[in-house]
Parts: sequence; C-alpha cells; structure tokens
Amino acid sequence: MREEISISLACVIILGIVAQFVAWRFRLPAILLLLLFGILAGPVTGYVDPDTLFGNLLFPMVSLAVAVILFEGGLSLRLTDLKGIGHVVWLLVTVGALTTWVVTTCAAVWLLKFDLQMAILLGAILIVTGPTVIIPLLRHVRPNRKIGSIVKWEGIIIDPIGALAAVLTYEAVRRGGGNHTFHVILLGLGKTILLGGGIGVICGHAVARAIQRFWLPELLQNSIVLVIVLACYIISSHIQAESGLFAVTVMGIWLANQKGISIESIIHFKEDLRVLLISILFIVLSARLKEDSLVHIQLSSLLFLGVLIFMARPAAVALSTLRSGLSLRERLFLAWMAPRGIVAAAVSSVFALRLIEEGNPDAGRLMPMTFLVIVGTVTFYGLTASLAGRWLGVSQPHPQGVLILGAHHWAREIAQALAKTKFAVTLVDTNWEKVNDARMEGLSALYGNVFTPRIISEVETASVGRLLALTINSNVNSLASVQYSRLFGNKEVYQLPPEGKSDETALMESAELHGRYLFGSRVSYEYLGRRFLQGAIVKTNTLTEEFDYDAFRGRYGEHALPFFLIHEDHQLEVFTTDYTPEPKPGDILISLVDPA
Repeated sequence: MREEISISLACVIILGIVAQFVAWRFRLPAILLLLLFGILAGPVTGYVDPDTLFGNLLFPMVSLAVAVILFEGGLSLRLTDLKGIGHVVWLLVTVGALTTWVVTTCAAVWLLKFDLQMAILLGAILIVTGPTVIIPLLRHVRPNRKIGSIVKWEGIIIDPIGALAAVLTYEAVRRGGGNHTFHVILLGLGKTILLGGGIGVICGHAVARAIQRFWLPELLQNSIVLVIVLACYIISSHIQAESGLFAVTVMGIWLANQKGISIESIIHFKEDLRVLLISILFIVLSARLKEDSLVHIQLSSLLFLGVLIFMARPAAVALSTLRSGLSLRERLFLAWMAPRGIVAAAVSSVFALRLIEEGNPDAGRLMPMTFLVIVGTVTFYGLTASLAGRWLGVSQPHPQGVLILGAHHWAREIAQALAKTKFAVTLVDTNWEKVNDARMEGLSALYGNVFTPRIISEVETASVGRLLALTINSNVNSLASVQYSRLFGNKEVYQLPPEGKSDETALMESAELHGRYLFGSRVSYEYLGRRFLQGAIVKTNTLTEEFDYDAFRGRYGEHALPFFLIHEDHQLEVFTTDYTPEPKPGDILISLVDPA
C-alpha cells in the first residue's frame, strides 16, 4: 500500500512537469495538457485516485497551495502599473464580477434548471479567473503591457473576491435566506476587508522590515517568508472563512511595493514553487472527476458554457470599460480572456461535498458543472487567445526581435542589418549622443540605464525576445544578461566575451554569471572595434544552391565572421561559442566581412 501511494505521488509530480515541458516544447498552453494528463490519469485509466491518495488532507493542501500562488501573484503587482488602468481594474472586479454573477445565475436557472439558491452559489464560484490560469496564458499570448497588466491585476484580485462571495453565498444557502443572512454576509465582508487586509499588511510590513534590517539569514529567507505566508493565511481564515486568500494577496502586493529592499530571491523562489504547485494541483483536481460526472454534461450544459464565454464575459467587459480610453481591439481582447482555474475547482469541490452531506439534491451537479466550465474555458481561451491577440494586434506570442545594449557605431550597423531583414530592434544606451544618432538613423533607441524599471517596462512592451549585450564593459554585459534571463530565458541572452577570453576559461566559468558568448571566444568588443576600424562591414547574403555556405567562405575568406542566420520561416539563430547553426540554401546569413 505504501509503495502504491509513493508511485501515485511520483506520477502526479512527473505528469505535471512533463505536461509543462511538452507545452513549452510545442508552444501550447500548459493548462490544456495538465487537464488532459489529469483526466487520463484519473477517470480514464483510474491510475491516480486523489481521494484515496490524500484523504482528508486533499482540500487543506489545495487551500494552502492556492494561498502561496496568490501571494506569488501579489508579488508581481506593482502599483505603478495601475497608472491609467486602475479604474478599469476596479470596475472589472466589482461591476464586471457582479455582471458575471447575475448572467451566470440566470443561465443556471433557465438552462440547467438549478433552484435559485444553488444557481446563485454556482454564479459566485464562477466569478473567479485566477493566476493559476491567467499567468500561464499571458506568458503564452504575450499581450501588450497595458492589457497584460489589466488581465493580471483582475485575475489575482478576483480570486479572493470570488472565494469570499462563494463562502458567503454558501452560508446564505445553509441558513435558507432571510434578513439575518444579509446581516451575516455584511459582517463577513467587513471582517475580510478590515481584518484580512490588516493581517496582510502587518505580515508584509514585518517581512519587509526583517529584510531591510538583515534579520533573516540568506539561507533561510525564502523558507521563513513561506512560513509567514502560510501563517497569514491560517490566522485570517480562522477569523473569517476564506479571508486568508485576500490576506496573502494583500501581503504580496504590500511587499512588492516597498522601496529600499530586494525581494528578487523571494520572487524567483515563489515563481519556481508556483510552477510546481500549479502542475500538481491541476493534475490532482482533474483526476478527481468521476465517470458518472459525464452524465450531467448535456446540450444544456454546453449552452451554459457558451453563455459564459459569449455573453457573460463580453457584457462584463463592456460595462467595465465604458469611457476607459481603451481601443475597441483592446476591449475585444479583454472580452476574450476569462478562463476559470484552481480556486473555482477547489471551492466547488468543498461545497459540493458539504451540501451533499446536508441532503441538497442539486449539490451533485455543482462540481461536474464547475469542471466543465474550467475545462471548456481553458480549452477555448487556450486555443484561441493567442490567435485573437495577433488578429487584434495586441500581442506577439513569440517575439523574434532583438534588444541591443549599446548604441555605438558598429552596434548600430548590426542593428540596421537586422532591421532590414524585418526584425524589431531596440537599442539601449546611457550616452544621449549615441541614442540620438541611432534615432536619426531610423532605429528605435532608449536613453537610460538598462536595469531601471522604466527601461524594463519599455522592453516588456517591445516586440523583442532576446538580448545582445555589446558594450565595452564586460561586467555590465554580464549583469544585464543575468537580469534579462528572467524575461527572455537563459537561451536568449547573449554577450560579447571579455578580451583575452580563452576557450578553456569560458568552459570553466559558471553559465549563471553571464550570457551566452557571441560569435566566438576571441570576438571581444576590442576585436570587433579593430575590425570595423579597418573597414570591415556587416554583409547580408541570401544563400542559394549555387551560392551556398561553402561558396560564401570561398568568396569572403577565413576572416568572415557569421553573426546571424535567418531561416525561411523567419526564425533567427545567433552564432555563439556553444552553438553554430547550419546554413542552408534559402537562409539569410548576416556576417562581418572585409571590404572587397
């Protein structure tokens, strides 16, 4: 028995990470594969039974995991991002949430034949979207900064609001309505906002102060913060059910907006933890579905799903974005992004069990309908949001553009060659004259320090997906590579090797301390400066059957230095010390060659 439990636990983790990897490899929404793997492991094969595996610990574990995910989401919410969009976010989580609740309740009564109390409860549960589904989809779709910030803020804030609405509605269902129930709801709402928010602020301030005063050892900092997050959730939830989710969200937002402290290690740790938790949670909760749950899925259920996608969400966005200044395209994209996630699954599962025990006849349909909405919305938005974003012109899922650190004359020549082959290029430099020269040449250039939040925000909205650090300062190049590896990934951050770098030394260095070395181990800033001073030029050649790579080498000699290779599908590859692309006929080769 113990061996079977160990195998099942290992399978849950393995399936979750494999699903994430396959989704990354084939550029698919990870949530889709997580749901698919969970259904295959659970109701289809019966290999994983979460109720047997975890027993009574299942939903407490889910609640704690969701608390950590919401805290991590709060860490990504900067109040400066609300500039110009704060009123839209506020309306989405109030007017928009209420609109969704009303439309969902009416649809549940008319289409699913729920009684009014159960329909209201289902409507409250389905208010939420949440970071468990929103953040992975945003990473996949990559909308512009304004829309991305709105969707992210809405998804993180709406989770505790939806959970609280569901809890208060559940209490109303149990009490059977009446004036006393209204009093209970108001009291619960007040406790959540005042006490839950207050506890979140206190915990966030305590962590910030401890980091500022160096009271936490580096070795234990992440672990202690995790413990405080869990304590914040437990204390707040003990005072008012489900207010813990609101408390940890407030704690994350408070901590993220404190100045003078570094929380990068906490953010990185929580991001890694979030990926693992989301993977496990979706596998476990989708594996809980039973075969007899499919009996409740009928034509009326699919119509109900259609109402949520094509009526409730567009109506909520339309009312929330009136006179907002958002373009029609941006409003349409917002109306196309409302997947449901873990909180809806967890809350519906808990309430369904409690109501079944209390003899409610419709309670058995609550969880299947919620999971149908989760699977349906995740599938629909996961498959169409990226296409919709590109069609509406608000996203670029896999940007091929280049961010170049340094705007000196030969960096501009490299940028011009890339721009002429239809790649987005942005240069960054702290020298105003060089930035001005780049702009006069028709290039996009930013003036400022590449590490400042302003420049990072500008880069996030640009159509770039890789960094080329080409400055004379190798330390700046390395620091920029480390900084932007979180944005672009380690694979897409490149820098020039320092002068005198040998192949053996390069191999001994830790890859975490610098980017991938460009072009060749001896191709330093000084080397390129000498070559350009001697008259070398950046050359763009289209390879053919007659003029292939060997012919290119024969014409331009051994000193020809390949920079980039552009394939026929417009994919850009960079020549580095650890990777040499294979040029083929039809490819475009950008290289440094001596003048004829």
